[in-house]
Amino acid sequence: MAVVWRSGGAETLVIRDETLSLPADGAYHRIARLQLDRGSELEPDQLHISGLAARLAGGGDNGARELEVQSPVLPGARRLSVRYGGMTRILRLDFLPDDADQFSDGTPEYLRLHTAADREAFREWFTLLADTAAALPAYRVPKEIDDCAALLRWCYRNALHAHDEPWQSTMPFDSLPPLPSVAQYAYPFTPLGGSLFRTRSGPYAPDDPKNGAFTEFADARTLWQDNTFFVSRDLRAARPGDLLFYRQLEQNSPFHSMVLTGTGRQWAVYHTGPIGNAPGEVRRVALADLLHHPDVRWRPVPDNSNFLGVYRWNILREDP
Repeated sequence: MAVVWRSGGAETLVIRDETLSLPADGAYHRIARLQLDRGSELEPDQLHISGLAARLAGGGDNGARELEVQSPVLPGARRLSVRYGGMTRILRLDFLPDDADQFSDGTPEYLRLHTAADREAFREWFTLLADTAAALPAYRVPKEIDDCAALLRWCYRNALHAHDEPWQSTMPFDSLPPLPSVAQYAYPFTPLGGSLFRTRSGPYAPDDPKNGAFTEFADARTLWQDNTFFVSRDLRAARPGDLLFYRQLEQNSPFHSMVLTGTGRQWAVYHTGPIGNAPGEVRRVALADLLHHPDVRWRPVPDNSNFLGVYRWNILREDP
């Protein structure tokens, strides 16, 4: 099917091969082919698209370009305005519930961050929040951060939030950091609402948003097993925002975690958990010092059996 209209002057814009029903998975999808009827090159600065994030991809015969849009993660109908020259066309797109889980790790595709820009935005916010928590005086650390898993949950949830003035008013920031936010979605506006953390092993299933497979709380073991994937036991494979997990069977709470921060992953941030009758604290240690920790159980090295390795959030998993 082709839709043609005059865009002012002698040129005509042609829209071909429309796809108007798409999965609500947060990814970019091709919806149509655009070209001018005389085969001249489409001028991108004359094309204005609103209603959804959009981009032109590739080049084809007779100056054709592929129009791609980023799906929302919440199902429903959306309107896309396509304007070229002096003419505008409105496309109605239907976004359908999507249960895909490409890696069968329990994380739905609508949560997985599909663009490099969004993955980087998440990493920047996640590490900034961890470093901020470590730098705060004890009385300013959010009360919910009472162990290592709580630190991860707080950083994760707020890294996915809309970073606006209302959000800032609830956070221990004196000013709003000048970092881009994740564009694909903003917490808690997903099919899971505020229940971001998977607490049940196995691939994602259609009824998971309602059957307790996701909750707002997850302990360190659950975050390790069901919300992250193994990267390596070699720190050289780690990136900022990756996690170090440990299993210390000698302790009452055997699973522990740390966040790697710094552009060169030179820091590890963690919460100590309760120390005696004290609530514990958030600390930041140089990774070089951690590698030579006097207690070898805490050294993140391959020959330490207590060190489980470097892990990465499932939402950062990229296509093979």
